[in-house]
Amino acid sequence: MAPFDILTHGGTFWGYLVSLVIGLGFGAVLEMSGFGDSRKLAAQFYLRDLTVLKVMFTAIIVAMSLIFLFSALNLLDTSRLYVSSTHLLPYIVGGLIMGVGFIIGGFCPGTSVVAMATLKVDGLFFVLGAMFGVFVFGETVVLFSDFFNGGDLGRFTLPQWLGLDAGVVVLIVLAMAFLMFYWAEIAEQFFGQGKARPALDFRPRSRSKWLAGLSLVALAVITIALGQPDVDDRWGWIEEREAGRLARREVQIHPGELLEVMNDAMLYARLVDVRPETEFNLFHLEDAENIPVAGMADSAAARRLLRVAPNTVVVLMSNGETGAERAYRILKGMGVLNLYILGGGINAWLDTFSIDPAVARPVSHSPGGTTDDESLRYRFLRSVGDRIPAANPARGLHAEVPELAFAKKVTVQKKKAISGGCD
Repeated sequence: MAPFDILTHGGTFWGYLVSLVIGLGFGAVLEMSGFGDSRKLAAQFYLRDLTVLKVMFTAIIVAMSLIFLFSALNLLDTSRLYVSSTHLLPYIVGGLIMGVGFIIGGFCPGTSVVAMATLKVDGLFFVLGAMFGVFVFGETVVLFSDFFNGGDLGRFTLPQWLGLDAGVVVLIVLAMAFLMFYWAEIAEQFFGQGKARPALDFRPRSRSKWLAGLSLVALAVITIALGQPDVDDRWGWIEEREAGRLARREVQIHPGELLEVMNDAMLYARLVDVRPETEFNLFHLEDAENIPVAGMADSAAARRLLRVAPNTVVVLMSNGETGAERAYRILKGMGVLNLYILGGGINAWLDTFSIDPAVARPVSHSPGGTTDDESLRYRFLRSVGDRIPAANPARGLHAEVPELAFAKKVTVQKKKAISGGCD
């Protein structure tokens, strides 16, 4: 299934070759579109030549239509596509600054490189200026880092913002783009060609443009009819592989390994307790967050796990393993990486690390009695949360951690992503 993992070859001959071919092709298309000429680029701000606006929006609506269509056809997993985090106010301010620079210099970063590659002097000076600006920004960003990193909305898309099906959003964006194209054609006649109002042609005449537009609308309608895959669908794509890993216990880690992860300065542990809130409040591990498995697929807290730091290990836990395995299926279907389960759950944790009898005691069972996997096998005399040593036995001046033998399973898989600029 796409997207194809071409970045696996990053740093190798084939990786460099693919990057070179893509870069040369992209640059050639920009140059053939006239984007290496600062006069043509700047003309859009004076409404004389809106080629840049039309080309960019054409690329956007075609890519958008195909992405969500392929997703609806189960040919593309959109959760694996790179979407940069949205920092709304910093983006607005940065966009305004870049727009002013675009008008003054006649280029954006990508088109300036194209101009420099074709030996244009203005492109060379723009690139040098951009490099100097990057240096200044890097040296001063600490002064306004709170603003620069503020308003983080994470992976925030139009369907999420509008609360609509992706196909409906595609149709809305297409309508906006078509209106913009129509307005651009009229603006070019008036400002670029100097036609008087009575001489303006308000009738779209290009049959090829009509055909292309109707084709995209048809794709949007098909996308709406098919609908987008949900978490269950996405789990179905990977069920054979991941169910095998669960059965072979490749993701269930020993309490001792979890303790090491929690106290490893090179890793960031996100402990997700999927039990009901009452049991979570009774006792939980240090720094654990409560995201009950019921409703997890629609939880904003669960979606935040998609944008954790690259060195993050997410560990799920319930009293046993049943609840954690249900959560594993949901979060894997959402695309969360570095996901593990506390083997044996909280029960195994308390069996491994001693707890003060004045706080909790093991529940005795009659001979031949059975106990549910998700039943807590300790009776707490009061709710303690994570305020006792058992929540993290390695913390404290007098911490005593027993020597434990276990096979280590945690490995950190980093997201592979290509981020783009203005082009």
